[in-house]
Amino acid sequence: MRFLQTLLLCAAMFFTFSSCAQKTKVSQINSVKIDLSKYSVATFAAGCFWHEEALFESVKGVQEAISGYAGGSTKNPSYEGIETGNTGHAETVNVYYDSSVINYPTLLKVFFAGQDPTSANGQAPDFGSQYRSILFYRNSTEKQLAENYIKHLNASGKYKKPIAVQSVPFVKFWEAEDYHQDFIQHNPNQGYVQNVSIPEIKKFQKEYPQLIKKDHIF
Repeated sequence: MRFLQTLLLCAAMFFTFSSCAQKTKVSQINSVKIDLSKYSVATFAAGCFWHEEALFESVKGVQEAISGYAGGSTKNPSYEGIETGNTGHAETVNVYYDSSVINYPTLLKVFFAGQDPTSANGQAPDFGSQYRSILFYRNSTEKQLAENYIKHLNASGKYKKPIAVQSVPFVKFWEAEDYHQDFIQHNPNQGYVQNVSIPEIKKFQKEYPQLIKKDHIF
């Protein structure tokens, strides 16, 4: 009995430190709003938005990445609602970028390289519809570029399985609660951040050092 109790406790602790689904607000933050109207915007979902946000913000030409929800029909979604998997939404980031420094095809490269694009319905260790990978295109040009890049990856032989990323038209982005914004910056020692997010970002930055801002190297 004692062994079983210990096993259950360890499992609970593992979930707490290895999942993006934190039920407790770790650090409440008052976000500083900046004018992003002069920047282009792209929208992506690829698992936990904590490290997607930090990953994109480390890339040259990206001014800001904002965590939020998209892909579902539920209005005014909350984090607690999202984590049930019943809202239809996925954890998503809006990426605001300077198109004179970085273009959309390069953002596609970042998006696909920063995840396992063959993983359906989530990115390890987070699985469920709320963690599925989605490419939200905003116009016919983005749609064509995305479709061409997916065809390229499938034909490249880089992956043993076909690309599982959904490609859908952008409809609506709901900004996440303040405490999710710049989560890694404000909670660098949080368990999931240390064990999952930062290693994933480091892996990407090591593969594409030419794209990374000098002051955003993990």
